[in-house]
Amino acid sequence: MRLTFDRGTLLLEDAPPGVDVADFPGFLWDERVAALRAPARLAYPLAAALRRREVPLSDAPRPRLVPPSDIRPVTLRPYQHAALAAWRRAGRRGVVVLPTGAGKTRVALAAIAATRTPGLVLVPTRALLAHWVEALAEIYDGPVGRFGDGERVLAPLTVATFASAYRHMAVIGDRFGMLVVDEAHHFGTGAFDEALEMSIAPVRLGLTATPHAPGPAATRLAALVGPPVFELGVGDLAGRYLAPLKRVTWRLSLDEDERRAYDALVAVYREAVRLYMGNHLGASWEDFLREASRTDEGRRGIAAWRRAARLLSFPRCKREALALLLARHRAQRTLVFVAHNETAYAIAREHLIMPLTSEIGRAERQEALERFRRGELRALVSAQVLNEGVDVPEAEVGIVVAGRMGEREHVQRVGRLLRPGPGKEALVYELVVAQSGEVRQAERRGARLAARGRSAA
Repeated sequence: MRLTFDRGTLLLEDAPPGVDVADFPGFLWDERVAALRAPARLAYPLAAALRRREVPLSDAPRPRLVPPSDIRPVTLRPYQHAALAAWRRAGRRGVVVLPTGAGKTRVALAAIAATRTPGLVLVPTRALLAHWVEALAEIYDGPVGRFGDGERVLAPLTVATFASAYRHMAVIGDRFGMLVVDEAHHFGTGAFDEALEMSIAPVRLGLTATPHAPGPAATRLAALVGPPVFELGVGDLAGRYLAPLKRVTWRLSLDEDERRAYDALVAVYREAVRLYMGNHLGASWEDFLREASRTDEGRRGIAAWRRAARLLSFPRCKREALALLLARHRAQRTLVFVAHNETAYAIAREHLIMPLTSEIGRAERQEALERFRRGELRALVSAQVLNEGVDVPEAEVGIVVAGRMGEREHVQRVGRLLRPGPGKEALVYELVVAQSGEVRQAERRGARLAARGRSAA
């Protein structure tokens, strides 16, 4: 009997009489080729299960690339050693959760060095692709492959963006024995999950600062990469391995006309929710969002909710508070976080600071970041570009004007300021509108940052 890799899947061929494939979950009959087919990620578990049943197996997928050689050892901090040990005890599968700036990359480099099998690192952005290529070059003198940003180069150690891996895993899914999934929280919700299904790699390490809450996404990620095996939060590391963090929540009041407009919009939204919940007992807010577009009341409610959120994102009180803070910290390098590109451009024009948005070319963004690092630019303003994958250790002050993606986005943003430095204390201001949902959101974000981690080992 043969187990072969076929375009991101496995084919089970020439099964001898008496083998009941129903005993091996994952296989489905494919009438097109008259054979049984399963996801490639099950290659090693299925081969092991067949051999335990003493089923003769003449062929099974193995990584086709030559293992990398002469990888230099990686020096780790004590908590990084603990994270690596927990991952190994969990069978070399699982997710390590550490705050931004705590050295998740070094944990993965140490895992790659210890495993010494062809490895593929998956990243969400081109900026992180470049970061990982540089990081691998520090411990490995051989060629480092790149899939993304217009390149398709394979090597025993390769870095690929999620999008490129999704497009090409049908071809390269049997080349590697190890997957490192940076920013692993992007998986588990359907987007690009198939890329992880299409790889035979039995060794899998996920990295994130913001794991999924218990639920379907967390369960799915555990199947694709493994469960959380080690977790520390900002509260565990700030002040010793990360810069000390000081948070200031500044509650602001809307002007009278803005308050009237906001309250009117919230009233429309709440009435739409009330009507829906009254007709759908036990329904959740997520259910309302899914069903809202089917009724006039629902559409009006969602439109009002969005307009209210937009009003809170940059009202006059936040504009004035931001001006005061930028003046106060004129001598310190400052990151300003907003919810929308339009707000970023408005702030850039008003205060003559550089915006970083997805609409600005890569070369211009890199030049701005270099000038910020050298101290030639005192401040940057961004809606999303600075959320992940951009290293700005020189930043000292963060001003969170507004966000759109909840607690996960906030943790990522604060992490931009936590890289340690001599005498450095990270200072984060959160501008929130009193008597609005922003107050409760700020309280949840603070609890998330203060929460202490745990090891699952």
